[in-house]
Amino acid sequence: MAVRFILTDYVSQLLAYTVYDKLDDGTYAGRIPQCRGVVAFGATLRECEDKLHSTLGDWILIGLKLGHPLPVIAKINLNKDLAYEPVEAL
Repeated sequence: MAVRFILTDYVSQLLAYTVYDKLDDGTYAGRIPQCRGVVAFGATLRECEDKLHSTLGDWILIGLKLGHPLPVIAKINLNKDLAYEPVEAL
């Protein structure tokens, strides 16, 4: 049975909405319209993709920490209240 991680699935789903533009100077800009403020730039498309992936991960973690609403993508909703389990449950 394959193990699935909700955060990995969430990031993958959001990255599918990425829009890339080649700028006049030959560099690239990438953004994810569903994630306000998630933008990255790179000298190459690959560099832009890598930076955008990193920026998205940081954006999600900060959003979770600060309680900001995150977009619901592919029925993945990270906005639910957290349930804490006792340490003994581990």
